[in-house]
Amino acid sequence: MYKSTLNLLETEIAIKFIKDTFERELAKTLKLTRVSAPLFVLPETGLNDNLNGYERAVRFDVLTLGKEVEIVQSLAKWKRMALAKYGFEPETGLYTDMNAIRRDEDLDAIHSVYVDQWDWEKIITEKDRKLSYLKKTVKGIYKALKKLSIAVNKKYPALTHNLPDDITFISTKELEQAYPDLTRKEREVVAAKKYGAIFLYKIGWPLSDGKPHDGRAADYDDWKLNGDIILWYDVLGIALEISSMGIRVDGESLKKQLKKKGELDKLSNPYCSDIINGKLPLTIGGGIGQSRLCMFFLNKAHIGEVQSSVWSDESVEENAKKGIHLL
Repeated sequence: MYKSTLNLLETEIAIKFIKDTFERELAKTLKLTRVSAPLFVLPETGLNDNLNGYERAVRFDVLTLGKEVEIVQSLAKWKRMALAKYGFEPETGLYTDMNAIRRDEDLDAIHSVYVDQWDWEKIITEKDRKLSYLKKTVKGIYKALKKLSIAVNKKYPALTHNLPDDITFISTKELEQAYPDLTRKEREVVAAKKYGAIFLYKIGWPLSDGKPHDGRAADYDDWKLNGDIILWYDVLGIALEISSMGIRVDGESLKKQLKKKGELDKLSNPYCSDIINGKLPLTIGGGIGQSRLCMFFLNKAHIGEVQSSVWSDESVEENAKKGIHLL
């Protein structure tokens, strides 16, 4: 039967230690400055993230404005605008705490209605819009994860992690060719278990069967220069995605991707218009799940052990029988 290494109070203390330690390492590695971020935006600005296109954003009306606003689903677009507004220089950027509500999420051990992540973004130059720069950035983030692993193990010797020395890079096409008879998620599981830590890149354009490896919004990541950091999580025997990131669209890739998704009408919204007209800087950025990171490094069996959310009575009872106590 599952038994958490740390009790509830110890867990809360460890969560803060993990978040403080990783946040510091991430900022230092990528040259980021912490900024405040919105919890909600006006939908007509085009700044909210459509994610895979079917998730419903949570809306509410603001009495004084006489308008509705949306809880952010991520800050992918807002960050790019903020970099321009705040006057950041190339090779520097920002990070922030992003909190969101995913009302359509299928709840399980790693998915919650409540989302908390570090959203980060930095300015790059035209010459940096290439795969080698993306890989360099991924290696920097992975280095921060390795340092965190050492720090957690030093403070809590009973908590060990099997992170490999280096992260393995594999494209969605290479993964398809290696495991053509497996589903998308099955491919991720096999690769993550084999290598321990992978960066799966080029997500969005169709594979040989005419479908993408996974859904991606057309107006923020360049589908040729993006990817996910995925770790093998032995506690649950799963491939655990902890970060989605990428070099952002320029005018050319934006038009191609919107056309592919049949969303060319978005070119008229302020955000897309500013990209086309060169008013927004070229950037790279991503999100790193805070609760998933804590879950991984604390060897927890359920995301509800490291964050307070809502679960069905049946789920709470079922997990309690397994020794899993949700916050």
